[in-house]
Amino acid sequence: MNCDLLATCSALGYLEGDTYHKEAECLESVKDLIRYLRHEDDTRDVRQQLGAGQIVQNDLLPIIVQHGQDKGLFDACIRLMVNLTQPAMLCFGKVPDDPVFRHHFLEVTAHLQACKEAFASEAVFGILSETLYTLLQLDWEQRQEEDNLLIERMLLLVRNVLHVPADPCEEKKVDDDASIHDRLLWAIHMSGFDDLIKFLASAQSEQQWSMHVLEIISLMFRDQTPEALVSAGQARSAEEKNRDGLELEALRQKEHAAKRSRTFQRGTRHSRFGGSYVVQGLKAIGDNDVIYHRNIHNFKDHTHDSGKAVRRVPKRYRQARECKDKRRSALNVRLFLREFCVDFLENCYNRLMYLVKESLSREQTQQHDETYYLWALSFFMAFNRGNGFRADLVSETMSIRAFHYIERNITNYYEMLLTDRKEATSWSRRMHLALKAYQELLLTVNEMDRSQDESIRQSSSVIKSNIFYLMEYREIFVTLLRKYDETKQPHSYLVDLVESTHLFMRMLERFCKGRNNLMVQKKKVRRRKSQGKKRPPAPDTSPEALVESWKIVEEELKALGFQLSESLTEGIVPFDATSETPLEDQRTEAMVRVQDALLVRTGPEALGMLRAAREVWPEGDVFGSADVDPEEELELLKQILYANLPRTSPPEPVAEEYEEDAAELEEEEMESIQVSEKEFDFLDFIKRFAQPTIVRPYLLLLKTYSKNTPHTNHCIARMLHRLAVDLKMDAQLFQLSVFNLFNKILSDPAAAAYRELVTFAKFVLNRFFSLAAKNNKAYVELLFWKNVGAVREMTEGYSKEGEEKRPAWTEEEEEELRNLFEEHRDSEVPDVVETLLPLLSNSNRTRRQVVTQLVHMGLAASAKELKKQKKGTRIVLWTEEQEEELQMLHEEYKDSDDVLGDILKKLTAKRSRARVVDKLLSMGLVSDRRELFKKRSRGAPGKSSGKSSEKRMTEEDFLDELTQGFPDDPRRPDVGNMVNTLQQEGMSAPLLWLQTRLIKTAEDREEDGLSQPVPIVPLNEENEDAMDKKSFQKLLRKLGLRAPENEQETFWRIPAKITVSQLRSAAAALSPREEEPTGGEEQDGSRREQRAEALKALLLKRKRKHQTSEQTDFTPAEDTESTPERSQENTSTKRSKQNDSTTAMDIETNGDADSDKEDISAPVKRRRKMVLSDDEDDED
Repeated sequence: MNCDLLATCSALGYLEGDTYHKEAECLESVKDLIRYLRHEDDTRDVRQQLGAGQIVQNDLLPIIVQHGQDKGLFDACIRLMVNLTQPAMLCFGKVPDDPVFRHHFLEVTAHLQACKEAFASEAVFGILSETLYTLLQLDWEQRQEEDNLLIERMLLLVRNVLHVPADPCEEKKVDDDASIHDRLLWAIHMSGFDDLIKFLASAQSEQQWSMHVLEIISLMFRDQTPEALVSAGQARSAEEKNRDGLELEALRQKEHAAKRSRTFQRGTRHSRFGGSYVVQGLKAIGDNDVIYHRNIHNFKDHTHDSGKAVRRVPKRYRQARECKDKRRSALNVRLFLREFCVDFLENCYNRLMYLVKESLSREQTQQHDETYYLWALSFFMAFNRGNGFRADLVSETMSIRAFHYIERNITNYYEMLLTDRKEATSWSRRMHLALKAYQELLLTVNEMDRSQDESIRQSSSVIKSNIFYLMEYREIFVTLLRKYDETKQPHSYLVDLVESTHLFMRMLERFCKGRNNLMVQKKKVRRRKSQGKKRPPAPDTSPEALVESWKIVEEELKALGFQLSESLTEGIVPFDATSETPLEDQRTEAMVRVQDALLVRTGPEALGMLRAAREVWPEGDVFGSADVDPEEELELLKQILYANLPRTSPPEPVAEEYEEDAAELEEEEMESIQVSEKEFDFLDFIKRFAQPTIVRPYLLLLKTYSKNTPHTNHCIARMLHRLAVDLKMDAQLFQLSVFNLFNKILSDPAAAAYRELVTFAKFVLNRFFSLAAKNNKAYVELLFWKNVGAVREMTEGYSKEGEEKRPAWTEEEEEELRNLFEEHRDSEVPDVVETLLPLLSNSNRTRRQVVTQLVHMGLAASAKELKKQKKGTRIVLWTEEQEEELQMLHEEYKDSDDVLGDILKKLTAKRSRARVVDKLLSMGLVSDRRELFKKRSRGAPGKSSGKSSEKRMTEEDFLDELTQGFPDDPRRPDVGNMVNTLQQEGMSAPLLWLQTRLIKTAEDREEDGLSQPVPIVPLNEENEDAMDKKSFQKLLRKLGLRAPENEQETFWRIPAKITVSQLRSAAAALSPREEEPTGGEEQDGSRREQRAEALKALLLKRKRKHQTSEQTDFTPAEDTESTPERSQENTSTKRSKQNDSTTAMDIETNGDADSDKEDISAPVKRRRKMVLSDDEDDED
């Protein structure tokens, strides 16, 4: 030990027998040790030396037990022990790969295990309980900050001690024997500390400790299972006795078969020599037959692989390791924990889970704290289910919100499992925990169905109606089975997944019975944006038509007396302030817009545009002089109508632009994702499981049939029975590895214990041999996995080359098809072909045959027009922060005229309108899409319309941008053109996904301070298609992303050399800006000045019209100061971190001293670091 450390430890005091004598400098020595720990190196040398000197066992624990009345010394010792007992994983960050650091890691863990044994004392927890009880009796007015710190440190100390893992080499305990962890739990119970934990969980005034309490409870039950605690101290039920009897019978049959096999292996006469035999038909290395030199009774075990070296499996292909097995604690500990669970459910569960969920929603917790919530949900709901089910005890977590929260976490964990490969094991465990919670929710709903209370059964029916109606909950098990990877996810995960799928299918099947027309939600995603309505034909510009148009316009203007309504003049803006088009070109465009209005014979709009343009461009009297007479205006309009003006695009009808219903526009924009309803068919849903990628996990689990529980084997057999019998897809199981497994089951000596599997195996084999008698290629088909098409060909016959594949269409059938298609082509059905199929007289026609015939008859231009949209679980990830942001924005703008438009402007992670609408509906914030449509504003006289106010806001924001400026981005023009091109090709969703990944990577690098290559992994078909296109790959290279270098790499990667600022700049470049610099700085400066002057002229005109100082007091300088303030109020801290827009720059540039106050007043997260430094307690 270091000399300074040794001297400091000696100054603490000494232990004489059972009495500890402290020295005069004891308190100062404890503070010195705290100071030493602050400056330890990466090997944690100070911690190792103090652990080797057993400072906790010999000094600190005796001090707090015998000198607990000294408050200053007690506080300092608690602080020091919190630091010394923090987990080794937190000390080193992770399990080190370096052998030297791995040795230090194991040393620290060994010292922690020795400390844990010393804490298993009633005296230690007695003094902790007394101190905590005294502090909790103080009212919040009397409790000081030091008291709260001491409460938190004691909770952290108990948490740290419970977290210490068991030493498998030292604790070779059997079940029902007391381990160190059991002794620690018993000390907690005898000291009454468990009652204080329950008080903290239920007291309304102590809700700040909710997360600490949940962690301590989860560590207390670390080695327990709900089933073991429910059965503690109770006689075995008849079901348990029957299960044990079946297991014993299977073992007895195996033993009996082994004895009989050994008897048959003995020869009838004794022989010293085994003999040599020639095995006919089995070739050796050469052309000769194999010569067998052993006893002939063992020939059935002969294989060419005997004697060969076992091939080493690469690390990336090894099966995932299982977590440590659960053990059964001593009976008295289990009884105490059982009573704790009963009290906790009755008094604490609902309140504690509500507080923890609120903390998780508000991000007042640390990373991955949701795993404690998921564990508590699955554990206590399972205990409640086994211990006389009562729905009111778990009502807090029995809701659709709980299903949604867990489903979102499963999706997030799976995404991180693919991207964060170094921590794949941790993400797999979290995903398994979320799956267990989801399974427990389903089990509880199933238990509610069997309740005697009618209201509980009604609640269960409501929950099932929701989870069966929404596609996300129906498709989750299909997705998880298809994505199962045995190298990342352990065997126990597959067991829970198969059992959960079986439970869900059984509940869904029971729910469908007795309901003739069950309607469920169906989503259809269009890969390309709708092209919109066709442009109306151009107006007639012949001389006769122009004369007629002018006559109508002239009469209309004279009838009005050249007086225009105020709403019309306010809603017309002669130029686009956000456009890059020069001001001179926009002047020509304004002239063209006046002519367009005249061509469609809307005189008031043309006159209003002329007068607005005159205010913006008064120089040169192009639009007339300032004091022009009405007759001169009329003559000027006539000249513009007959003028031959240069046009860059076909004329647009101005009148329709202002009269078009906003609601119809919104409805058209949201057509990218169509949410509709369809009638649910259970057999169609089972067909989703008839895929080789889903059948393989079942067969992989079936290989361990002898180790599986009877219920697991039943779940496997039931699913395979659904496919083979219900769907008549037994040919999908005609595979050599499956038959090898069936042969193993049939030849098992204990086959009588697996009657269900044996019966199913015989059924499949009989079906195969029946088919093999008709199909001579059936044996070759055994070598391949088969999809639905291959199964059909194998059972119904192969189509020969050159043979007519489709039956001929008769004239009557063609006429019938033509009439049906003409009848339904203009209907609003989502899929015309699906509508026609059941209406055809020949029900054997397939979709492909109908589509081909429609194209052949000329009723459709190509098969693409009738292409069926693929179904699937399109996982659109919304993080918890984005959902909270969406909810906050909805609350803020729910009363505005354009709710959806305002939300999209302020939303940090840019998404399409359809995605946002879908999320608002799924979160229950709106009940109907029509609530999000734009509202028509029929303003009273003197008030501008909603559209004009929206324009005015745009102009004010633009003026603010003119005064602020933009940062230079040399890559922005090229990237912007590429982004616009890709958006026109229908790749908005992949661009949004890529932008989200860049922002997430930038945040991770900024938070961790580390840079490493990050793979870009597409999770749906649309993103995969985009990654394969060369235009998208060109954009990736432009952004600096790296393509796969060799055959070992599959995905593109974000290189480690790209900085955080470059990532955010690249992400910002993926969203099209309203204004992009195209010229040099001098040109940009002059252009901004021109636009500012033009806008000032327009605003000054409005001043003269309104003559109201409150509405017209507007200058660029004032808006420059006000806009950042509004942005700073409406932009959260997290959004400002992600947003690299002008608003975020304004906040950073114009921030003042108030920003420090806002940081201080922001919600302070719960301090849960293991080392809690409290400098104000130090007196030196």
